[in-house]
Amino acid sequence: MARAGLGDDWRCLFANDFDVRKVQSYTANWGAEEIRYGDIYALETANLPGRPDLAWGSFPCQDLSLAGNGAGLGGLRSEAFWGYYRVINALKLEGRAPKILVLENVVGALTSNGGRDFEELFRALDLLGYVYGALTMDAVHFLPQSRPRLFIVAIRKDMALAEDLVRAGPGGMWASDALVRAQATLPLRLRKNWLWWNVPEPAGSNARLAELIEDQPQGVSWHHAVETARFLDMMSEPNRKKVERARRAGERRVGAIYRRTRLDGAGEKVQRAEIRFDDVAGCLRTPGGGSSRQFIMVVEGDSVRTRLLSPREAARLMGLPDDYKLPGNYNEAYHLMGDGLAVPVVRHLAENLLMPLVEAVEPFRIAAE
Repeated sequence: MARAGLGDDWRCLFANDFDVRKVQSYTANWGAEEIRYGDIYALETANLPGRPDLAWGSFPCQDLSLAGNGAGLGGLRSEAFWGYYRVINALKLEGRAPKILVLENVVGALTSNGGRDFEELFRALDLLGYVYGALTMDAVHFLPQSRPRLFIVAIRKDMALAEDLVRAGPGGMWASDALVRAQATLPLRLRKNWLWWNVPEPAGSNARLAELIEDQPQGVSWHHAVETARFLDMMSEPNRKKVERARRAGERRVGAIYRRTRLDGAGEKVQRAEIRFDDVAGCLRTPGGGSSRQFIMVVEGDSVRTRLLSPREAARLMGLPDDYKLPGNYNEAYHLMGDGLAVPVVRHLAENLLMPLVEAVEPFRIAAE
């Protein structure tokens, strides 16, 4: 999805993933020429062609997520960052260091391990010879999905930098309070290399969740009345009132549901169904269990129907076109979307920051993903 967001202005030289299902999906949509299946620690510079302008790294988030295990950059999955670091450093030693690095992860990276992981990321970028900044960008400004993510953009210290690409200090919608606090805790040396990127706000998204939901979806079925009643029984009183208000509205209303474990009045853990009718979906996740899958409810007067979000609807929530080829298996398709990048966010970042940072000498800018 990083490639989809970058678009035709960039030519991909190399891509890598250690998830065979993602490699298969990439191959189905882009071909097998550039993609390599395997652990990033197994890569050598001989595998990496050319002199890339951009090296994009979206490393696993499980160890950095607020809902994860808290292992941080030393965890079994998020430590993939250090494999990325090793590759970039090897390219640097060969005189092929990319002009731009992009790192993408969950916003939990701001506070993981008490902020130590955030500091380690920038200490590593400093050692590689880059100056850097970060943005917290939420897909909700482009799509009807709440999906905040951290984007770190770094450029080589020997690159010229146009003044209009940086701000004098934090500001705008991409500098969240959490990001400003995290940056302020960095050691002085690392803060001296910091750039507050000047990326404009988007024009705004007019897309609504209801417009993406199908009456006859592929890959999922509408629940029987008993299953829908079970969802209603799992709701707290405030959530039941949301459904009742949607019934009284007299028009088609679409709500997004997640099942979550909450504490009841006695302090016991119970599973609750929580719904939102603000025409925005909750953040898509990888389906590690039934509670991780997103459901929808369609209310039209006295008619109340529920079902799983379909793979195609999930793809639309990521900004992918309907001709994007999805895995045939539901869990694989949903996992791909829940672990992916919102395409319009990448495109906005590319058009307003990454492309201006690169000198347009060749007809294609060169990227290694």
